[in-house]
Amino acid sequence: MSKFSKKNCGLVISAAVAASALIAGAANAQASKESEVVRSVGADTLVEQVQLRPSAVAQNVTSVSQLSDVRPTDWAFTALQSLVERYGCIAGYPDSTFRGKQATSRYEFAAGLNACLDKINEIISAGLADKVSKEDLATLQKLQEEFAAELATLRGRVDALDAKTAKLEAQQFSTTTKLRGEAVFALAGATDGVGAPFDRTNTIFSYRVRLNFDTSFTGKDLLRTRLQASNTPNIGPSLNNGTNSWNANRLSFESGRTDNTFEVNRLYYRFPIGENITAYVAPIGSPEDVLSPLNPLESDSQGTISRFGKYSPLIRIASGGGTSGLAIAGLNFKFSDKVNLELAYTASNAGSANGQGGLTGSDTKIAAQFVFKPADVLTLGVGYANAYTVGNSLGSGLNVDSIGASAANAAGISGIRSNTVVGSLVWDITKKFTFNTWGAWTFADTTGATTASTTFTSWMAALSGKDLFTEGDLAAIMFGQPLLRTNVGGVAQGSADTPYHLEAFYRFRVSKNISITPGVFFVFNQNSASANGTATVGVIRTTFSF
Repeated sequence: MSKFSKKNCGLVISAAVAASALIAGAANAQASKESEVVRSVGADTLVEQVQLRPSAVAQNVTSVSQLSDVRPTDWAFTALQSLVERYGCIAGYPDSTFRGKQATSRYEFAAGLNACLDKINEIISAGLADKVSKEDLATLQKLQEEFAAELATLRGRVDALDAKTAKLEAQQFSTTTKLRGEAVFALAGATDGVGAPFDRTNTIFSYRVRLNFDTSFTGKDLLRTRLQASNTPNIGPSLNNGTNSWNANRLSFESGRTDNTFEVNRLYYRFPIGENITAYVAPIGSPEDVLSPLNPLESDSQGTISRFGKYSPLIRIASGGGTSGLAIAGLNFKFSDKVNLELAYTASNAGSANGQGGLTGSDTKIAAQFVFKPADVLTLGVGYANAYTVGNSLGSGLNVDSIGASAANAAGISGIRSNTVVGSLVWDITKKFTFNTWGAWTFADTTGATTASTTFTSWMAALSGKDLFTEGDLAAIMFGQPLLRTNVGGVAQGSADTPYHLEAFYRFRVSKNISITPGVFFVFNQNSASANGTATVGVIRTTFSF
């Protein structure tokens, strides 16, 4: 049979499949997009041939009679059958049919003839002309003359496909890089429930757009470069009084920038080391790229509408990137299909050569997480993080995460050292419904002149259902407790009241590339004080993926 190469797969396909695809011009035809004109040297007549790529499901057969939809109605069939049986030059589907009941047309027959011309030409070109009889050459010449018009038509079709393929190859963006984009439009309004003169309700219409350039050099690695622009603000101080929000009512898709300027939001390289280890290096990254969130609702464009609903403190603490971004190095060890170990080291302002920056001079974190999958429907996670954050904050960007010292005492705090333990569970109750939860404990101590210690607790539980009415839809309800100070020591002060977060949303899938998600969430006892009222945030988020 024909030899396969990277640029030209010499191919022999069933006459029916090739000709019907070429003549009908069907969009789903699997005929070749590459052709090659070869000249025979074994006869006086130069025979031009077109090699066609075979269908992925085609296999060789040794006799035309095995193709059940080819009928022996004239001498041409008998002649071609004889050539096929001697040189083995036609392929058909495994069941030897065209997948139809129509008889072989002249064009279908011409495609089969091409296959035999190609095979015999290959034999002659290999210096084995004595293997082809003069009678067979004469038969080929006569068949070529009788089907000259059909052969010319096939050649024209393939040449046209050739030209289109060459044009696409010349104009393609990259042979190694794929562009994936996403745009989020959001209509949002909020109130903090405090009452006059602080409680103001504004409605905003904002956006966030991301362009991911995903590059692979080996097929197993990934270099991601993400560009991002946004004007979505921290909805708390922007929509309310500016003082009583405490990060409790931030939106999930808030980017931290509101100046409509594209910036490099992510730059990392992930690559395998052997069979069971994957490495991750990022000058600008995010912990969830290494540490699995274990939350099916974590997507900020397709899932939760709140910042609290995305990640546990294992990921959130010490996750601020500072002015130069969050650098990360990570490893994933796959012990089996059921057990993984994830390790990560993060450093804020890693690109800063002065002041509180570099790999060790600002916020840093060492984290590890075991992920277990004891059953197909159950995933468990146990994580630990040791972090250092500059100043009087855990660096989570969530509901109050300071040590709880007064303003006077906080001035003597140079940083906070913390140890966080998190347990996570994801349970697919049925094919449609999933329950997931996590719980976290953070033990924090100050460094500097002021001595204080605090234990923070936080948890979240959610029930979600997918494809409830239409494929691609997603409904969810979430309830949890944002960070709460307990067991304080030194000058730290405990929380007066327990904060709670309640959220519900429904994602409508409009099409493969468009979804609309209306949702609302409430934060009770903001900043752990009932006097701060209940924050109410409503969102209609539209997401375009391309």
